[in-house]
Amino acid sequence: MTYNTIFAVLPRGTADSVMEAAKKAGAKGGTIFLARGTGAHEAKTFFGLTIESGREILMIVSSSEDTDQILKAVIESGRLTEPGSGIAFVIRGVDVYGLADRTHLE
Repeated sequence: MTYNTIFAVLPRGTADSVMEAAKKAGAKGGTIFLARGTGAHEAKTFFGLTIESGREILMIVSSSEDTDQILKAVIESGRLTEPGSGIAFVIRGVDVYGLADRTHLE
């Protein structure tokens, strides 16, 4: 089976709800990483103190057959068409090891 990896960089606190939408679209699960940006507009100051805006990175490994519908759910639920809401991208055709094929259990 061919697998793809979907990545979504989201505002902190939103990855859980995006993951739920991805599961409804066929994702079996995912991993959420905490992150911080390093772009020019990431650091904000408040009374001279630097405040870092946190991000979450959602990573979902999916079968190639399910990737497009899962990606659509991620984009819609994460509101990624709105400016500043985050980004999503797919790395296609990844080699996956250690992932149990659970299709025979369902």
